[in-house]
Amino acid sequence: MFTGLIEAVAEILEVTPQGLTTTRPVSFLDVKGGSSIAVSGVCLTLTALDAQSLSFDVIEETWKRTTLGSLQKGDCVNLERALPLDSRLEGHFVQGHVDAVGEVRSVEGVGGVEGVKVKIAYPSQLRGLIVEKGSIAIDGVSLTVAHVDAETFSIALIPATLKQTTLGTLREGASVNLETDILGKYVQSMV
Repeated sequence: MFTGLIEAVAEILEVTPQGLTTTRPVSFLDVKGGSSIAVSGVCLTLTALDAQSLSFDVIEETWKRTTLGSLQKGDCVNLERALPLDSRLEGHFVQGHVDAVGEVRSVEGVGGVEGVKVKIAYPSQLRGLIVEKGSIAIDGVSLTVAHVDAETFSIALIPATLKQTTLGTLREGASVNLETDILGKYVQSMV
């Protein structure tokens, strides 16, 4: 379980058919083999590490259903360690189970004091799970939906989010991992 509050941005060092390796953030001193880490919103198991890097196995299903399959050496990803049970819950409950990939339709604003407004197209299977003023994770970042219609939703990114995550580099046409709020999934399953 994660919160969607990104702890670090890491650079991709290597991508192979079996997995990927990122730089190791200085703050990730407590991780060990077997730790769960959200990599741009995808819960992965840490399989190897050293002082400079973190490595993860990735299976075919994950490559196909997320944006991880498009990563290349030098790209950056958002990282978050799993939530310890004795921590405050900020953000929202994020499982690291990506529901679908969305496409950035527009990015408005220059990232100043006003921040940036981003419009994202989502697949029809998420209709009803994305609600105005509800939570959504985009590339692992916990955000609030500002507006939603039958094909797109909008979010507003504050300057801190633009600086501290990979979302500051979003451009029209970019693909992003989407995870809808787990509470909405349970409510929808009861209808």
